[in-house]
Amino acid sequence: MSEPLSIPSKKEQVSAEEWQLRVDLAAAYRLIALYGWDDLIFTHISLRIPGDEHHFLINPYGMMFEEITASSLVRIDQEGNKVNPDDFDINPAGFTIHSAIHAIREDAACVMHTHTTAGVAVSAQKEGLLPLSQQSLFPLSGLAYHDYEGVALREDEKARLQADLGNARFMILRNHGLLTTGPSVAEAFLGMYILQRACEVQIQAMSGGQPLVQIPDSILSSIREQAKQVTKGMGGNLAWPGLLRKLDRIDPGFRD
Repeated sequence: MSEPLSIPSKKEQVSAEEWQLRVDLAAAYRLIALYGWDDLIFTHISLRIPGDEHHFLINPYGMMFEEITASSLVRIDQEGNKVNPDDFDINPAGFTIHSAIHAIREDAACVMHTHTTAGVAVSAQKEGLLPLSQQSLFPLSGLAYHDYEGVALREDEKARLQADLGNARFMILRNHGLLTTGPSVAEAFLGMYILQRACEVQIQAMSGGQPLVQIPDSILSSIREQAKQVTKGMGGNLAWPGLLRKLDRIDPGFRD
């Protein structure tokens, strides 16, 4: 039987600010696993550490999302190089997408990417996300698309990804999956929660074999302002403490 991974604590080796960022990011990985949105060891959530160094935190390659802790997260530079050579390796394909976004979007402190079944299914549909639910309205207020170009390893794809994303906070990667950004882990996670739910509703609704009622254009045109009023932004910072309490009850190891 395999022994549990033993990761030395970094709590006393980093600033209090970085430690809190590590706790939040580890919690996001655990929540992704809890909700069943993980894809074994693949996909990533990256988080920028404030400062002039332009360093980021990302998951160690080969570790399941449910195993990730605050101390196991890897600090890397803009090129994806490990700052601490003793840390785990990372997946370079994963950071290609994330580094492209971090490079041009100061507001995108956190970038979250998933390969969920519902997300990939909607990404493969020609019309993409449809206005079928209240959940869909929030992503549709700022949704971008990027066409599939193969496994994300090529540097030249970055410019096209950046241009396609623009100022949007939600992106559907065609034939690939979902992506959200936010000024914090909390905001990026809530964005992913809403986008994921919208995709699940769409796939379920379409599977019923009945004509679908789409939300009128008159409502879609005003949703951006309505979203600001209803959620005070996206509302992630309001939901996040409860999500952390949930994890503390059932899966507190993320804080190690």
